[in-house]
Amino acid sequence: MTWFFFGLLFCCSSFGETLLLKDLAGREVQFPRDPRKIVGIGPGALRLLVYLQAQDKVAGVEKMEKMSFRGRSYWIAHSELWDLPECGPGGPGGINHKPDPASIMMVNPQVIFVTCMDGPLADEAMKTSGIPFVILSYGEPGGSDEVLFESLKISGKILNREKRADDVIAYFESVRKDLDQRTRAISRKQRPSVYVGGIGHKGLFGIESTEKSFIPFSRVNAKNLCEDLETRIGNHLFLNREDLLRMNPDVIFIDGGGLNSVTEDFFKKPEYYFSFKAFSERAVHTLLPVNAYGTNLCTALADAYAVGKILYPAAFKDIDPEKKADEIYTFLVGKPVYESMKKDYGPLGAVVPFLKPEE
Repeated sequence: MTWFFFGLLFCCSSFGETLLLKDLAGREVQFPRDPRKIVGIGPGALRLLVYLQAQDKVAGVEKMEKMSFRGRSYWIAHSELWDLPECGPGGPGGINHKPDPASIMMVNPQVIFVTCMDGPLADEAMKTSGIPFVILSYGEPGGSDEVLFESLKISGKILNREKRADDVIAYFESVRKDLDQRTRAISRKQRPSVYVGGIGHKGLFGIESTEKSFIPFSRVNAKNLCEDLETRIGNHLFLNREDLLRMNPDVIFIDGGGLNSVTEDFFKKPEYYFSFKAFSERAVHTLLPVNAYGTNLCTALADAYAVGKILYPAAFKDIDPEKKADEIYTFLVGKPVYESMKKDYGPLGAVVPFLKPEE
């Protein structure tokens, strides 16, 4: 799409230097360059601001962000965000809804970064508040990273974080290339079939909740049994339990967000679970949650290394997934937060606790 190649214009005003650029919805908006006060609204908006090391500019956070920090590395790494005032409710109910002007004005941001909002609604909200809105996007699941990268570039221009945006993009690219180079030559016959259950989708769910395109699988060229299935909306799927049983994947991964739900269901219906080859062979492993108010991009990369280590141990013999997770977290959110994630969800890549043999 041509608007991803945004135009840039420097000009002067009584408010200092401003930028005229196109956001991810193709809207041409004028922004103050290097604003002192900003907010992020919608799933994943605040995460991108932290990746760009702009958390010191954040003037307020959504109530949703304060409800629980579990699974969100950017929040774990920056406890100072707790002290910020609320700038609206956020959460699934706030997606593509006009923000509350009173809540926004209480924190008085100079720029609002927003995800999951249509252009006309952003224009209306901007007219009401008098504050520039920039629409960002992570892109379509399973699609190119270019949309995400353009979001980082645009935000970097506004925030005077161009170098950091370039560094983050280069890091994502280096990880993608490393994972691909380790796995692309492995023949399909040598790749175990895989499935991930317990995926969060506007709430927590059990083993039947999955994704057609799952970053930790696609990054290591895994044989995802769901990749050719059709979805009704977006990337998420709820599978029929009998259909899942007929798939009978070689290896099953459980997203940490749904681990408790799967555990409870396992003890209610153990005969169903042990009908799977993966459960009978203890080839069921935990991952850290990929979805927590948007896609946890850093966690998805950490999970990918764990998946690669489990599926292709020879190709990942030099990788310690736990150390790699902290390397990723440190670069993207500024602190090694893996131990906190491990405390909440268990060791990355471990066999699920309820299948561990008795000592």
